[in-house]
Amino acid sequence: MNQKNFVVVGGSHGIGFGIVQRLASQGNSVTVVSRTRERLEALDHVTHVEFDVMLDTVTADDLPNMIHGFVYCPGSINLGSVRSLSSESMLEDYRLHVIGAVKCIQAALPGMKAAEKSSVVLFSTVAVAQGLPLHASVAACKGAVEGLARSLAAELAPKIRVNCIAPALTDTRLAEKFLSSDEKRAAMDQRYPLKRIGQVDDIASAACFLLSDEASWVTGQVLGVDGGMSTLRS
Repeated sequence: MNQKNFVVVGGSHGIGFGIVQRLASQGNSVTVVSRTRERLEALDHVTHVEFDVMLDTVTADDLPNMIHGFVYCPGSINLGSVRSLSSESMLEDYRLHVIGAVKCIQAALPGMKAAEKSSVVLFSTVAVAQGLPLHASVAACKGAVEGLARSLAAELAPKIRVNCIAPALTDTRLAEKFLSSDEKRAAMDQRYPLKRIGQVDDIASAACFLLSDEASWVTGQVLGVDGGMSTLRS
């Protein structure tokens, strides 16, 4: 994967930053499209494009002329009962998770088509396959992301592969409210067959595999990286 160009939307923190670290450490050129630079300045081979997916428009002119891999990482964990759901909050989630991804993929498409081959990685959640209470809004949006990934995989083959990762709870800033004490963290660990929540590197390594030539025969898939939660009972 050396000396390739990658674009990571939402790559200044959390899972996105973990992906950027891995790609940059392999000598790749990484363009991070996000609201803030965060810790990016400490990394070599990384360029930052300031962009708010909810407010701004990114164009092909903002991105490399050739893109070998594209990752869309922006996300949210807005949980609540069906009684508390509002059309406004659901539309906001949909704009972030689905429409934002489409807008950014459209901007990256000329660069991906210019590459000999390219790969797209999107993010879903274990809540789509598992069915978890209080997850209606995010599960609905991420279900749409899974459908988007499969549709684009069919449309963009054979030159561009499109896959989706469906993580469970991962130790990032987004999850802080669920892991705010040792007791909460221990309780969360026990929910998983592997007896721990996810770490950033668990997800970042899977994303980098899907971006790599080692996954050259993988497209249209939803990969569960979830400690076994979606398929196992223990």
